[in-house]
Amino acid sequence: MNRGARTKQLIRKKFSHRVFMVILFFALAAIALLARAVQLQVFNTEFLNQQADTRHLRTEKISAHRGSVIDRNGEPLAISTPVDSVWANPQKLVAAVDHVPELAGILNVDPDQLMRRITRSMDKEFLYLKRHLSPEMAAQVLNLKLPGVSALREYRRYYPAGEVAGHLVGFTNIDDDGQEGLELAFNHWLSGESGSKRVLKDRFGRAVENVANIKSPRHGKELRSSIDLRLQYLAYRTLKGAIQKHKAGSGSVVILDVRTGEVLAMVNQPSYNPNDRSQFSAERYRNRAVTDIFEPGSSIKPLILAAALESGRYQGSSVIDTSPGYVIVGPKRIEDPNNLGRVSLTTILSRSSNVGVTKIAMSLEADQLWQTMTRFGLGSLTSSGFPGESAGLLTHYNDWRQISQATLGYGYGVSVTALQLAQAYAAIGSDGEIRPVSLVALDQPNVSRRIISSENALTIRQMMEEVVRPGGTGSEASVPGYRIAGKTGTSWKFAPGGYSEDKYFSIFAGLAPASDPRVATVVIIDEPTGNLYYGGDVAAPLFGNVMAESLRLLAVPPDAALVGAPEGVVQVMSQ
Repeated sequence: MNRGARTKQLIRKKFSHRVFMVILFFALAAIALLARAVQLQVFNTEFLNQQADTRHLRTEKISAHRGSVIDRNGEPLAISTPVDSVWANPQKLVAAVDHVPELAGILNVDPDQLMRRITRSMDKEFLYLKRHLSPEMAAQVLNLKLPGVSALREYRRYYPAGEVAGHLVGFTNIDDDGQEGLELAFNHWLSGESGSKRVLKDRFGRAVENVANIKSPRHGKELRSSIDLRLQYLAYRTLKGAIQKHKAGSGSVVILDVRTGEVLAMVNQPSYNPNDRSQFSAERYRNRAVTDIFEPGSSIKPLILAAALESGRYQGSSVIDTSPGYVIVGPKRIEDPNNLGRVSLTTILSRSSNVGVTKIAMSLEADQLWQTMTRFGLGSLTSSGFPGESAGLLTHYNDWRQISQATLGYGYGVSVTALQLAQAYAAIGSDGEIRPVSLVALDQPNVSRRIISSENALTIRQMMEEVVRPGGTGSEASVPGYRIAGKTGTSWKFAPGGYSEDKYFSIFAGLAPASDPRVATVVIIDEPTGNLYYGGDVAAPLFGNVMAESLRLLAVPPDAALVGAPEGVVQVMSQ
């Protein structure tokens, strides 16, 4: 064999070897791949499942619904209804930008604005597209099958009584946190705690299966308020009518249960509907009965006479000389419309004599008068716990001048809220015992504290009855079939530079029925216009209308004396 033939043979052998090596390499690679496949499919199934889960399993929030607010009889004042909030993963949704206009149309938002929100949130995995949609609208969005778009079940607050109980109940924000009223005061009690769950999602980001609950939600607790919705509607309707009739700026009515300290009704005008968030403003949602203060005028006189009786210097039969119809205190002349002469304490109250009550107030020790007022709750909170409650204003007697003590006698230089005044009158109605105010229905009455003797409380109530009888300043507050004890008040409103000459507070505070008081009620009308502005002309009739129906709804039996009435016929004794 020549040299050329041997060379060719050697080349063939090397080529064959290389081919063999290549074939062997691919064979070994195929075997390795097959072995890996077998390992993964047979022996590492759990690993593969875990990897799949990391790509398709997500943890989602389970929303907790807020506790309901009900009235004392179980009628709903605030409830939570299910809604859906639509959200998206912008990183996934951007792949379907062509469908953004269609999405915006369903959500009723501007397409360009929605697109800007999506593009600005590309570094995030969660973006609310729109919250609190109806389940039907949310379903329309999900039917688009857009990548990264999902819906989250939440709850929205609904207030069945609307504006009738708006000031009292308050409202929540979009995150269901209390912002005003009972919703804020008892937010911790009403709020729930969200849970969580693990869900399996498809390639569009939609949940297709609930895998497991991680943490169950804790729903909020129910709050049973002290409010009687029947009385609330009655007071609201009557107050609204009076505000319109007298073209007044605002007004409030508070009804307290004398025996327990519970608030049975609390209404204001103007009001707002907590279901309509467009109405929300500080001016409209302020609960004036608790936050706004005013000088009580003559409605404070029963408290002054209580201080006089407690001093021991006066008795129910005491007589005061009001001649010549005025009294000079420093530079100020305090006068009555007429010279009443020598009159009893009862007449001073029924005829609302400023001269008589000024002389009484000036005769008392300043510290004793101040202490009696503080025991009635003036200058301090009522303990209602209502957000933003005012403590009123009662200056310490060390800072009084002579004129301060004189004007206190007829309700100037001191400021109260409608709720404070109602609590003070309730103390007179409960035989001299004051109770903390409660906005929550009580199983047992609040513990009372004696502030005046029961004998003096009864004497004051009897004097207050004369106010409502013919000839008294509050005769328009009378209720057929019932004895009523009360007091009118009219006070000028303070204005820059002094008191206004044409702006007033018209006030009536009273107890019903007087023989065994069940409710204490305060009526405030702010800035009535026209010829009528006195408390006896504006606030007293409103009180009478509210009490007439309230006593019937509460099933309180009539207590007025009968005058030879045939059986089954009730006649009111006029005195």
